[in-house]
Amino acid sequence: MTMKMDIKGTIEQMERGEQDIALLALRNYNTQMNHCFNFSKEDELDRQLLGGLVLSFLDRELQPSCQLACLETIRILSRDNHCLEPFITLSAMSTLARYAGIGVVNSAAPTHSQLVEGQGEEEGGKEAAQVSSEEVKEVSPPSENSDQEVIAESLKSISNILLHNETGQGVAADLQLIKGVAERLKQCYDPNWIHEVRFFDLRITFLLTALRVDVRAQLVRELHGISLLGNQLDATLGLCWPDTLETARAGLEDVPPEQLPPLSRQQTELAMEILKILFTITFDTTRRQVDEEEMAEYRHLGAMLRHCLMSHADGEERTDEFHSHAVNLLGNLPLPCLDVLLIPKVQPGSIEYMGVNMDAVNMLLEFMEKTLDRGLKLKETLLPSLNLLTESARIHRETRKFLRSKVLPPLRDVTNRPEVGSALRNKLVRIMTSIDTDVKDCAAEFLFVLCKESVSRFVKYTGYGNAAGLLAARGLLRGGRDSGIYSEDEESDTEEYTKVKAHINPITGVVQEEQPNPMEGMTEEQKEYEAMKLVHMFDRLSRTNFIQPMQLGMDGKMSEISPGDLHKLAHNPLFQPEEQANSDSEEEAQ
Repeated sequence: MTMKMDIKGTIEQMERGEQDIALLALRNYNTQMNHCFNFSKEDELDRQLLGGLVLSFLDRELQPSCQLACLETIRILSRDNHCLEPFITLSAMSTLARYAGIGVVNSAAPTHSQLVEGQGEEEGGKEAAQVSSEEVKEVSPPSENSDQEVIAESLKSISNILLHNETGQGVAADLQLIKGVAERLKQCYDPNWIHEVRFFDLRITFLLTALRVDVRAQLVRELHGISLLGNQLDATLGLCWPDTLETARAGLEDVPPEQLPPLSRQQTELAMEILKILFTITFDTTRRQVDEEEMAEYRHLGAMLRHCLMSHADGEERTDEFHSHAVNLLGNLPLPCLDVLLIPKVQPGSIEYMGVNMDAVNMLLEFMEKTLDRGLKLKETLLPSLNLLTESARIHRETRKFLRSKVLPPLRDVTNRPEVGSALRNKLVRIMTSIDTDVKDCAAEFLFVLCKESVSRFVKYTGYGNAAGLLAARGLLRGGRDSGIYSEDEESDTEEYTKVKAHINPITGVVQEEQPNPMEGMTEEQKEYEAMKLVHMFDRLSRTNFIQPMQLGMDGKMSEISPGDLHKLAHNPLFQPEEQANSDSEEEAQ
């Protein structure tokens, strides 16, 4: 909703320069505009003028109440991404950072009033672009301003600016605001900071790292971001460590995970913001070499993420969102770190399999099925958990066997197609024919790994028709096993399956009634005539580009049959296409 008020009257009161009159005018403006998020275009210049006046006031000695009113006004004005010009200069951002307690000592940065008197906002914008990180001397005291309401309002304004304006993002990076925020994040165990300050410190960190690659690298390398944010998560969740990689809720060490009280709304908000930042700064972890020190940090982080999975928030929707962020981050950890999911000792009430605690794996499986059942944005919601389960199953035998017992239990019912039914196997086979390539490939890969990458076993559980896409991509249409390393234990078929095995149609994966033979009673000449008629039909459809005939090569992959080869085949059934003939001759040469 667009709201209007007499902004010119507010400007007139501000221009008088008297603190008490300005305070009343700003309080009136803030009260009326506090819930406004859409602004009228006709007042743009007036809003910019008001923003400049408020910034000039902030360079004076003000009562705390007037400081707060000025910063509330800037927070409201900074919601409008068309009127950010006054706030994205070097001096304006320095002023806001100073009030937020995250500024840096930088003698090169003039105050806003000096800038207005000396050169105007346009030149100030150029100055902001030219300032370099070399000018930064040291981080100012993080608690420079003791009024936490003032700090919170300043942080909200900076957050709005970063969200809406690229120039503002650059100025924030040049001013090294990430250093100021990092200093205060180190105080994560100090209970005196209010929730809003802690939350918007994290929100600014997230915006800077998500939008600026240089800040992201700085946080990781220079400011030890993984450890810094790991401590933040530890403090937020109130953890204690009974063992090196085992977590518990402080004061509730003997309470089983499923009986722990839910996290408070504030805890969940902070934790999700931390998880988002960690995801942003670790997204390339699986694509680079990780040293021993980093590996130890990631394993420590993995143990906390396991605790996140086993914790609940206030309400199912918030819990699912919280778990989603934890799953996304788990997917960024180096694969060897995933064993932390299995490290906790088996406790009364735990899910045990082969002597291993499977609580976290079972939680991941339930979360995956829940997102699958919702069916919304599967690429964004389903793939992280499905990929995580696939990789865990690939490298941990116990995890694979546990998941297989849940997803692919011994086959008994072969009267229904694999994609029909409400079991998890049925749901996954259904999406193996999804129009979204990433989704169907991921589902097929998961089931294939649970089958130890054995083609015969994969086809048994999914049907050849559903399995063909993955098999074609892997060059396994002729059968066999892929290159994965798995144990040699063999599957024993159920009695029900063994009885009907000979009558199962491998394409559909179900028992099929005997069909009458359409060629029964035909002579050999008639059969050959019908076969040639079919070849001629394929030839005709191929020449009109209606279909593309394919052939299965010796490498197990499909390849095109050229129109010329198909035409020759139509006139000579004994003709062998060139590629097939070459493959055979190569085979003989070996």
